Amino acid sequence: MSGCAWGAAPPLLEALGRLWEVQAPLGSGSSASVYRVRCCGDPRAPPGAVKEFVPPPGPRPGPARRPGYGFRKERAALEQLRGHRNIVTLYGVFTNHYSANGPSRCLLLELLDISVSELLLHSSNQGCSMWMIQHCARDVLEALAFLHHKGYVHADLKPRNILWSAEEECFKLIDFGLSFKEGNQDVKYIQTDGYRAPEAELQNCLAQAGLQSETECTSAVDLWSLGIVLLEMFSGMKLKHTVQSQEWKTNSSAIIDRIFASEGVVNSAIPAYHLRDLIKSMLHCDQGKRASAEKALCSPFFSIPFAPHIEDLVMLPTPVLRLLNVLSDASLQCEEEYEDILEDIREECQKYGPVVSLLIPKENPGKGQVFVEYANAGDSKAAQKMLTGKIFDGKFVVATFYPLSAYKRGYLYQNLL
Repeated sequence: MSGCAWGAAPPLLEALGRLWEVQAPLGSGSSASVYRVRCCGDPRAPPGAVKEFVPPPGPRPGPARRPGYGFRKERAALEQLRGHRNIVTLYGVFTNHYSANGPSRCLLLELLDISVSELLLHSSNQGCSMWMIQHCARDVLEALAFLHHKGYVHADLKPRNILWSAEEECFKLIDFGLSFKEGNQDVKYIQTDGYRAPEAELQNCLAQAGLQSETECTSAVDLWSLGIVLLEMFSGMKLKHTVQSQEWKTNSSAIIDRIFASEGVVNSAIPAYHLRDLIKSMLHCDQGKRASAEKALCSPFFSIPFAPHIEDLVMLPTPVLRLLNVLSDASLQCEEEYEDILEDIREECQKYGPVVSLLIPKENPGKGQVFVEYANAGDSKAAQKMLTGKIFDGKFVVATFYPLSAYKRGYLYQNLL
């Protein structure tokens, strides 16, 4: 690694016996910074994310001030929770000896894609599709059921901490910096404003006054946070001020009913009472009445077969690319022309990575759509970026992603708008 300080974004670092190029900062907080990295010498190796821990600024009593506390805490949680498809994967740990403030401990993690926070920004106050809400809810509940079974509480579930995995085609939980073992809560200030359960809010207030809460927070705080996240995904609105209002504390159920009945919510045209009831089961003020993650997974909401909107397939990368507005009916009927176009498309798509398979259905469903399966999502993302808007045979190409699982099953959505 070069001798410059980490803060100056060193071009290379050594971790787990390999060299990694630091490509870009991904984010930073009071105790850690995250960088995108790429393995040198192996262009097919997936990129990663490095989380470097720094001492929190200012006086902060308690265990959080101990050197390396945040690193050890998150490392222990991720090692015990390793292997679940809906929890970020820890590749390994190492020490960065060239940090500006001296040696610092780092986690090498899998690199994930877009966050639910970013998806909410793109929803333009119209809300996410029911397919996306269902996908996110199921994935996060699967993660919570697993970590709660292991005795862990995440304690900071929010849109920024739920990210999409393009390679595995699912949402994953990240950032276990505030997590704790149930019955052994070592950090009193947990969760984020707007997603904080009532019992955690009370505990925080008592801690600020120097008082001890009579009850510890449990895994139920995570269900509260998820309930708020799902309500925001449905409504397309940030609800921080709503959930902190006296009206919410008096009758949150009525506010939820009003959100679901709102004409301004696009999803209101879809029978959504199963989702409404699921959210209500997570938002009981009494944590003892709140649904567990395992029980929530039994909701009838998860039995409804929703299809993705075209916006979903633009926003959520997968290894499969779908090209629209490429072939005409005449091209499909002329075998010679069809084969020529097929070869032209394959040649163009191979510029961005090895093509595993290519499919152009001649009949519905999927008639005239081009499906290109790449070896990995990185190649499909590069292709999507370059092919969108490209002119092919006098027509502007529309490039979206497509669910790999549906493609493998031969399930081709016909209407996605």
